[in-house]
Amino acid sequence: MQPNLALVLEQVGRDKGIDKKVLIQTLEQAILTAAKKVFGLNRELEAQFNEETGQVDLFQVCIVTEEPGVLGRDIPKREAEKHGLVAEVGDELLFQIFYADSDVERAAEQERRYGNLLDLHDTVKRFGRIAAQTAKQVIIQRIREAERDNTYNEYKDRKGELCTGIVRRFERGNIIVDLGKTEAILPVREQVPRENYRAGDRIVAYVLDIERNARGPQIILSRACRGLVEKLFEQEVSEIYEKIVRIEACAREPGARTKIAVSSRDRDVDPVGACVGMKGSRVQAVVQELRGEKIDIVPYSEDPARFVCNAIAPAEVSRVVIDAENHTMELIVPDDKLSLAIGKKGQNVRLASQLTGWRIDIHAESKVRELEEVERRVLAELDGSSEELSRTLFRLGWRSAQDVAEARIEELSAVPGVGGESGARRLKAAAAAFVAEERRRRGGELPRAIEPAASAAPDSVVVQSELRPHRTVVPVPERPQVPVRPPPPPPPKPAPPGLEALDPDIAARLQDAGYTSLESMEEEDEERLARAADLTLDEARELKAKVRRLQALARK
Repeated sequence: MQPNLALVLEQVGRDKGIDKKVLIQTLEQAILTAAKKVFGLNRELEAQFNEETGQVDLFQVCIVTEEPGVLGRDIPKREAEKHGLVAEVGDELLFQIFYADSDVERAAEQERRYGNLLDLHDTVKRFGRIAAQTAKQVIIQRIREAERDNTYNEYKDRKGELCTGIVRRFERGNIIVDLGKTEAILPVREQVPRENYRAGDRIVAYVLDIERNARGPQIILSRACRGLVEKLFEQEVSEIYEKIVRIEACAREPGARTKIAVSSRDRDVDPVGACVGMKGSRVQAVVQELRGEKIDIVPYSEDPARFVCNAIAPAEVSRVVIDAENHTMELIVPDDKLSLAIGKKGQNVRLASQLTGWRIDIHAESKVRELEEVERRVLAELDGSSEELSRTLFRLGWRSAQDVAEARIEELSAVPGVGGESGARRLKAAAAAFVAEERRRRGGELPRAIEPAASAAPDSVVVQSELRPHRTVVPVPERPQVPVRPPPPPPPKPAPPGLEALDPDIAARLQDAGYTSLESMEEEDEERLARAADLTLDEARELKAKVRRLQALARK
């Protein structure tokens, strides 16, 4: 044992933030456990820390009995009197066990006088080395536990915040990040596929969770969650930090694209403009930290229809069909904007759906007109119907024979031109017969009047109809200008000379982004070209190479 153990415990407690009393109690318990293993479990032992000597004093408790009992625990009264001990039956005698190197003489004297009573003999010398090793191990173990507790207490309140670290090593795909005082793990599931790191790289990540286990607290980081984008905007946009601008919703496909909806508590503060910043400086700082991930910023609206129209930007919406009962919206867009509304592999409409929480179906105007004309003719040919009545039914929301067959008599009888309740019953019966015949002929349930081209979250103004309150077709009011990104100057609609040599879909997106000729694309930065045309970096390189070849042929 160290003679200055009290000073050691005090210094350790001060450096590691551990109460000295906790260290002393832990040390006493450890010495007592080790002593019972060496001297025997049948003995009554006590351990007490001595502040003056800086050691743990160990005592053996013996009980005075009338007859001989367990050796080392019971002392017959006759034997006690023979050794000069004055005690009555039932009394407890306390003998200190001298195991330290400095107490060798005292241990020898005790063995000479009470060796037969205590039955310690040479085990005292052996226990001295064990006690010293035990004390060392206990202090080291308690320090480790204290460091783990301190680490957990420090980071448990940082859950949901950003932290910066250095990539140290890789373990089965997981990235181990050095945070300074401790290490954190970035699991494979929380990594962005297109991001690559090397040892020594700086990394900014979102603290996803703090887990406690036997090996200590484990800090789980994430680069793929939506919280990373929100916290990065909070760092860059002072209005968000000050709660003037609020991020209402966020939808993200890590490494590809993110949509965020923002609102403002101050009428004088434009939430979208505040997030974009002067010349796009703020949003570009976030994009750079996300390694080129595209970000769309849209204004939030309490009106779900308006919110969906904002979320589907930059595509324009002509009409909206709202099914509030099923929480679904059908967006009708111009034919030339269909691909833009859906996005590459359905990305735009999928993110809009996640952002708004509505299911969105998108249709082209020409397809809708064609299907509506077919359904209108069917309604006009029903018994009791006419061309004028079919147009009225369509305007009020009954868009197919199946809708009429499922309608209530009270609703139909209120439609002008139906002919009251009797006319409504006749019209409903004719529609039901037509639907039954179509089901029999097709061998199943009738398809919907408008087949969805893609699914997304709808954005329209919900206008309640007196006849069909749960489903209404309304024109979308003119949308205010939404600066999703710093907008380029408006391009001419017809494809300019030269772009017709490219893929029509890509040419349309380039034209919408402001590229009016092949010459304007020849020296353009590849990353900007990729963002403008919604392409990957490799596709942008191939596009640029093709543009250069076309320009070279034109110069010849």
